[in-house]
Amino acid sequence: MARYTGPKSRIARKFGEGIFGADKVLSKKNYPPGQHGNNRRRKTSEYGIMLAEKQKAKYTYGVLEKQFRNLFEKAASANGITGEILLQSLEARLDNVVFRLGIAPTRAAARQLVSHKHITVDGKVVNIPSFSVKPGQIVGVRERSKSLEVIANSLAGFNHSKYPWLEWDETSKVGKFLHVPERADIPENIKEHLIVELYSK
Repeated sequence: MARYTGPKSRIARKFGEGIFGADKVLSKKNYPPGQHGNNRRRKTSEYGIMLAEKQKAKYTYGVLEKQFRNLFEKAASANGITGEILLQSLEARLDNVVFRLGIAPTRAAARQLVSHKHITVDGKVVNIPSFSVKPGQIVGVRERSKSLEVIANSLAGFNHSKYPWLEWDETSKVGKFLHVPERADIPENIKEHLIVELYSK
């Protein structure tokens, strides 16, 4: 399965944000990576700003270029605001839903749990991270996987009320995808209109 496997701290420093979660390196080196990162004062072009926003979204959700473009094209052909629909599509990915439900500490860990057949959708094992979860569907942990330490540790003290489009049942370890999230509820710092402008060029 193709995915980014390079140094994550380098990406976090490139964007100045904890793209892959809390990143301690930013408190020590809050400047771009590279030999001249701390001295770089070059002005970024308009195209560069739009490209960086797209790259940030791709790294945040763990999606490669071909998948990302396919999602964008579907969003562009749908009724509504293209950028908002794009983010909603990314939020509906199974690996992201598993992460938002607190079953995994990061999206990369969530992707691994899905790939290793620890996750079910409506009671059936689904091992495709890009699977699009629909409103009303139930995402849960496979019975034999409920005792996994990584899942137990991730769920311990997790605040499920942060994401109002999801509902969590602690007893049965299942979550319900209530509805597609509103843009205002999605916490990611992504300027999706710049991505739309980039692809529209």
